[in-house]
Amino acid sequence: MILLIIIGIILIIAGFSLKNNQNPLSKFANSIRNVGFVVILIGVFSSMFKQIDAGKVGVKSLYGNVQSDILESGLHIINPLLDITTFDVQTQNYTMSAIHNEGAQEGDDAIRVLSNDGLEVVIDLTVLYRVVPTEAPKILKGIGVNYNDKIVRPVTRTRIRDNAVYYDAVALYSTKRNEFQQRIFKSIEDDFKKRGLVLEQLLIRNINLPASVKTTIESKINAEQDAQKMTFVLQKEKQEAERKRVEAQGIADYQRIISTGLTDKQLQYEQIKAQKEIATSSNTKIIFMGKGSAPVILSDK
Repeated sequence: MILLIIIGIILIIAGFSLKNNQNPLSKFANSIRNVGFVVILIGVFSSMFKQIDAGKVGVKSLYGNVQSDILESGLHIINPLLDITTFDVQTQNYTMSAIHNEGAQEGDDAIRVLSNDGLEVVIDLTVLYRVVPTEAPKILKGIGVNYNDKIVRPVTRTRIRDNAVYYDAVALYSTKRNEFQQRIFKSIEDDFKKRGLVLEQLLIRNINLPASVKTTIESKINAEQDAQKMTFVLQKEKQEAERKRVEAQGIADYQRIISTGLTDKQLQYEQIKAQKEIATSSNTKIIFMGKGSAPVILSDK
């Protein structure tokens, strides 16, 4: 739009210059001036309309004076002299990683902190945040459009270093990881809020410990697993021994009951009952040996 206005002014000046000169093109001076006026009108008219894309807001400023109201997404009619700066109010992410070309900065951009026990811990982190639409004029006036490098990055790195000193390296790596994440989230959230930003989520992607510490942790984990395995084996053996003891006790009790409970008459009754069952078989032969003697039973079974 500004370019059209400048071109129009140049055409008007050129038209007046040709009119005052004995130039073959002087007969076109009026036409050139008219085209210049039309171009200026087009430039002014088009600069009165401003489109704000979805997920963005526009901040108005006039000769460096930032206005407090904003332009929502859509088409607006504005003062042609206004300067409009757009802000993205959708969720944005800022990643600090040790892996090259993965973070917002080139190279190794992981956060290196000292733990409570004096060990260096390397943290990969992603920050999810967004700009508060109504705070966009305040951000433009006090910070500028480069709030990533001025606020998001330095505040996050500083708060992580400030809070890491309360934990030892092993705790950060394992048992206290969630607590550490919640703690730094709260401190960063407060700082962002003061500057017109909303912290949505803080993602600790990875925590790297020194190699010596990793070896110690792995040895400890292996020892704990071996101890748990041995406890399981001993418990199983104890249960098996208890089962055998109960089984032996049952056999002993059975034998004691049998030995003390059976009489001669009961044994004779059981013998007669067994002989009766054999005698009923079709393949059984009974031989009587004589008076007073028990019969002999022969079975082909």
